[in-house]
Amino acid sequence: MPDSAFSPPVPPVTALNCSLDVSNCSFANLSTVAYGDECYGSHSLFVVMAVAYSAVVLLGVVGNLALILVITRQRELHNVTNVLIANLSVSDLLMSLVCLPFTFIYTFMDHWVFGAVMCKLNSLVQCCSVSVSIFSLVLIAIERHQLILHPRGWRPSLNHACLGISLTWALAALTATPFLLFSRVTDAPLKQLPSVFQEQYRGKVVCVEEWPSREIKLTYTTGMLVLQYITPLTFIFICYLKIYTRLQRRNNMMDRIRENKYRSSETKRINIMLFSIVVAFAVCWLPLNVFNAVIDWNHEVAMNCTHNLLFSLCHLTAMCSVCINPVFYGFLNHNFQRDLRAFRLCKIVSVRENEYDMVAMSTVHTDVSKMSLKNSTANFKLCIIV
Repeated sequence: MPDSAFSPPVPPVTALNCSLDVSNCSFANLSTVAYGDECYGSHSLFVVMAVAYSAVVLLGVVGNLALILVITRQRELHNVTNVLIANLSVSDLLMSLVCLPFTFIYTFMDHWVFGAVMCKLNSLVQCCSVSVSIFSLVLIAIERHQLILHPRGWRPSLNHACLGISLTWALAALTATPFLLFSRVTDAPLKQLPSVFQEQYRGKVVCVEEWPSREIKLTYTTGMLVLQYITPLTFIFICYLKIYTRLQRRNNMMDRIRENKYRSSETKRINIMLFSIVVAFAVCWLPLNVFNAVIDWNHEVAMNCTHNLLFSLCHLTAMCSVCINPVFYGFLNHNFQRDLRAFRLCKIVSVRENEYDMVAMSTVHTDVSKMSLKNSTANFKLCIIV
């Protein structure tokens, strides 16, 4: 690590082209400005950021991996919503393992040390994982919308869910293709530094994007912002607003029996949980999206000593989204807590479904006459999570 504890790759002279993909960083301006000691952060700041990033990585990996294992190993949880949630967890797990460590190390080391191949793959994986996350939320919103508003109409099946998941990954890979074409390692930006820094950066490189033109770059990044963030979240908001309206109308009915009250309460709880995930995702990614939009269209604002600190804070806030899924479905879901404890005990347990306090999230019927809880015994062979 260089002498500076917080000195990004030429931060005052770079304009990050980062749409929603957090590693999509290109040097739009190679002019130099004077460096000074005030541009360098303290060692304590580095420690704080390192601890924060480590905590997010740990929670993201453990939480999402546990959720994936619980859903995949219990056949009773194999329904449309849970399959989509598992797909969301896979993308968040990928982000935790790849995006967070690479971006943190790159930001604090001042240069790229992972080679040309990883320069391309890191950008590709980050774009794909973010795209899959938001597209999965869209699919979940569609499934919930059909389930609550049109219970007797078309409802997606497991085959439809698998098809939707395949399409999300294909679309995500397609939209990330430019990173394979334009990302590369180079020492050109470092050679533009003042002579006092030339020796420090001799033989080092940075991972940047070289677009054919600024117009193409702006067209792509703006399009990705609309595709990955604005349009999906607007669509999801409308779906959940309609669901909320329907639930409120149903709750105002006076002729429901007690069983229906329980079922309505369970439906409301589930949809509030799903809606909270969407809101949390939007709030987490808002600062970085605003930051990237400003930098894309006016890179001169990056030429100051607070640029990289601001980027790190926005990036860390965005990365907190990888922790949202396991938090909501772990700490707020009694069923998941019980399953996770059973996994850790690593033994065969027998759970009576009439004592199991969850109605499967994608099988909550809106037709009150079809509500039932099966009274049977299921055995689950569980594995340990260390």
